[in-house]
Amino acid sequence: MKNRITPYKNIYSVLKINRFIVLAVVAACLLTCVFSIITVYRFNQNMLNSTFAVNTDGSIIPLKLVLQKENMEVEALSHIDLFHSYFYGIDESNYEKNLEKALWLGDSTVDNVYRQKKADGVYNRLLQYSLVQKVVSVNTELTLSSKTTSFRTEVIFEINRGSIVDQYQLITTGNLILVDRNFPHNTHGLLITNFFENSLKKLNNQ
Repeated sequence: MKNRITPYKNIYSVLKINRFIVLAVVAACLLTCVFSIITVYRFNQNMLNSTFAVNTDGSIIPLKLVLQKENMEVEALSHIDLFHSYFYGIDESNYEKNLEKALWLGDSTVDNVYRQKKADGVYNRLLQYSLVQKVVSVNTELTLSSKTTSFRTEVIFEINRGSIVDQYQLITTGNLILVDRNFPHNTHGLLITNFFENSLKKLNNQ
C-alpha cells in the first residue's frame, strides 16, 4: 500500500491568509470599541441632561434639566435686578435695610460706590427731605462667556419730592462671578464685581 503524500502548500500563501485573518479581527475589534465608546458617550450625555423621578405607582419619570447656560442667564438677570432694586429703591424707612441687602450681592466695588454716595450726602438728603426713590424698571444686557459674565444695565428710577417727581436714567456696568450660595443673603450664588455707574441723565420733570 502506497503512502499518500500531502500536497505542499506555499508558505507565503498561508502567511497571507493568516495576516488577512489577523487584520480582519483587529479591524472588527476597533470598530466594536469605537461603537461602544460612542454609545457610552451618548448615554452619558443623555444622563447629564436628564434626571428621573419615581412616580407613586413606581414608574420612572424622566425630567429634562435646563441647560447650564440658560440657567446661568436666568440667575444672573434675577441677581442684577434684585441688586438694583435694593440699591436704588430706597426711602427714609427702608434705606439701611435695603442697602445692607444690596451690599451682600456685590464686592468692594459696590461698597466703594455706596461709600462715595454716603460721603456726597445722598442718604442725608434722603432723610432730611423725606425723599422717596423708586425703581421703575431694570433692563439688563448680558454677555455670557466661558471666562466671565458682564452686564450693562439701564435703571429708570423716580425721586419723589412731594409735589415734584423727577425721573432719571442710570447706566451701570459690571461683571458677575460665581460664589457659594448664602441663604438668605445671596441665594443666586453670584457676586457683582467691577461695578461702575457710567452715566446719569434726568428724563423729565413732573
